[in-house]
Amino acid sequence: MQTDNRLLDDIARAASGALGALGGLRAELDAQLRALLENWLKAQNLVTRDEFEAVKAMAAAARTENEALAARLAALEAGLAERR
Repeated sequence: MQTDNRLLDDIARAASGALGALGGLRAELDAQLRALLENWLKAQNLVTRDEFEAVKAMAAAARTENEALAARLAALEAGLAERR
C-alpha cells in the first residue's frame, strides 16, 4: 500500500510540474504576442488619440475661419458690384 501511495504522489508531482510548465509557457507566449503587436502598431505610424483630437479641433477652427472669410469676401464683392 505504501508503494502505491508513493507512485501516486510521484504521478501527482509530475502532473503538477507539467501544468506549471504549461502555465509558464502560456505567460511567455502572451508576452511575445504582446511585444509583436506593439512593434507592429509602432511600425504603422498611427497617431495618438490626443494628436487626433488636436488636429480635429484645428480643422474645425480652420473651417469656421474659412466660412467667415467666404462671407466677408461675398460682402466685399457685393459692395464692389454696387459701385459699378
